[in-house]
Amino acid sequence: MDVDKYSFQSLLLDILTAISRAHFVSIDFEFSGISSRQSFKPAALEGADTGKQTLQERYEETKEAAERYQILQIGLTCVEENVEDPECPKYITRPYNFYLNPVIQERLDVERIFSYQSGAVDFLLRNGFKMEAPFTVGVPYLSRNEEELARVLGNARGDRSNVADIAVLPTDVESLEFLKRVRGEIEVWKAAETPQCDYLNIALAGHGAQPTSERGLNNFHKRLVHQLVRSDYPDLVTISRPTFIQIVPYDKAREDAVKQSRLTRLEEQLSRQVGFRWLVEAMVQGDLSGVDPRIFARGKDGEPVFVDLGEVNKQLDDVRSVLRDKPTVLVGHNLFTDLVNFHRCFLGPLPLRVKDFQRDMNRIFPMIIDTKYLATHNCGSINPKSSLGEIEAELRSQIVPLIVTHPHHTKYAFSAAAHEAGYDSLLTANVLIRLSSKLEASGTWVEGIEEPNQVTALEALRLLSSDADDEDPSAPELSEQSQNPKMAPRKKKTKPKKKKKTKVVAKTRTLTESSSSSGNPPPLTPAQRLAPPPGSPTNQRYTVAKGRIASVFAHPSVYDILAEDNGEEPETLAEPMPLPAHDTVTLMPPFTSDFWRVYGNKLRVFGTVEGVCDLNPKRPLSIC
Repeated sequence: MDVDKYSFQSLLLDILTAISRAHFVSIDFEFSGISSRQSFKPAALEGADTGKQTLQERYEETKEAAERYQILQIGLTCVEENVEDPECPKYITRPYNFYLNPVIQERLDVERIFSYQSGAVDFLLRNGFKMEAPFTVGVPYLSRNEEELARVLGNARGDRSNVADIAVLPTDVESLEFLKRVRGEIEVWKAAETPQCDYLNIALAGHGAQPTSERGLNNFHKRLVHQLVRSDYPDLVTISRPTFIQIVPYDKAREDAVKQSRLTRLEEQLSRQVGFRWLVEAMVQGDLSGVDPRIFARGKDGEPVFVDLGEVNKQLDDVRSVLRDKPTVLVGHNLFTDLVNFHRCFLGPLPLRVKDFQRDMNRIFPMIIDTKYLATHNCGSINPKSSLGEIEAELRSQIVPLIVTHPHHTKYAFSAAAHEAGYDSLLTANVLIRLSSKLEASGTWVEGIEEPNQVTALEALRLLSSDADDEDPSAPELSEQSQNPKMAPRKKKTKPKKKKKTKVVAKTRTLTESSSSSGNPPPLTPAQRLAPPPGSPTNQRYTVAKGRIASVFAHPSVYDILAEDNGEEPETLAEPMPLPAHDTVTLMPPFTSDFWRVYGNKLRVFGTVEGVCDLNPKRPLSIC
């Protein structure tokens, strides 16, 4: 769903509600520029063995780019976990696409300076980005620091005691004559026993001039009048008009009302200009008390409409209550750069040290998930292909967990929009759901294998299928190719004759207790390929060839990681102990699972010595 500056106000409450109900929220940004320095440096000059940057160096250059360039587009996908129907649990996605307006449109005395990078502009144009859209239909925003600065400046503007006086030199005859005339008119007006009116207009040519004359006082003359009355006539007050200054007697009640009206108007301006940051505050358990319910009384075209303010206030209070006690799980792909820009754009200045940034982000979001790290965990020193599009295509044929798009958010249901932030945030959500389910089902989340000659039940099932292929060419192959025709078939290897091994046949809901006469399992559906054997928990172990768990995307196929046997003969496969029945895997791991102790709060940063930015560095170091 596209959200512009006209529809934002009418949709804000719906989006806040979607965030409050979300199992997690995925984000994606498009920028006016990014860091363009090389990831590698000359080792001889820098004294480094690898020639790679440290994480601190990468952070510094990303911070510099975030302070120079601008977020132009934001994708936000709210994912709701629906388990009302236990027979068909599903994830409901609500993708939103926003252009972000870098111009501060309200008169708030705050300026914003930003740049464009030619390479970034070329990339955006090649991908159909409308460069004028952020300025014409973009949603406004203020960072926390900008809001506070605007409030201070706005209050100071109404406090005339803070205005510096103009020093009129003895040689400035014209200004001295003007002040003499104004003082004389004030004295005459005050001395009159029955003045013609209860105010005095100071115009260019004196009291008798028409105050509506096009040729009125300039700003310099107005400041002189304000200054004179403020210093010499404390019982009077000046009011600025377009072409003249009006002087009236001081009235405390009136002045208090004027001050309150000015503050109210300022807060209304700030509430409108804060714009997109209200969604950020919702995600970081921030303060939503400044949301003015009256801004919801707008149609999607920006025109005023009738709303029941009582019902709106109730719904807004309910949303605030939920968000106050519910931390948002934030998800992104290649999230390090996005988080640095997220902090700079909405929260405030970035800290100097990367470890302070890590601490801040972990405090703001207790759970952050980078799908790039999820896909490249344990990839070693070789950086596998891990673009969002490649990973999503690899997982697209996986039919469980079930993912559905909300009927009001069908923009991307039938057409792709690569490098549009809303679309990419939707792909990121899909990747997280499918990949985490696949990894948990395969048991690859286990951190540190106590018995290195063991893997999960799913891996054992795949290895058995591979062995069956060697013995019977007609046996069905358990590979991704049956669901993804673009993947090349696995080449069969010629193996020396080995002793016949005891086989374990994994049973699913569509398999019988016994195998076919040939000993080969029948073909499995994608859902069955994700499921462990009935009667075994997800992490049930089988004894197989020694090997390490590697990234599922560090190989041509997600299944090829099982081929790493280090040249050793597999050991005998033992039958598992009978266990209670277990249904097919239909949901991603809960965020309370140990799965996320391994994969959560870690950002992939290729090209650095560390390779990963751990947002919770106090825990024991795990394999990256």
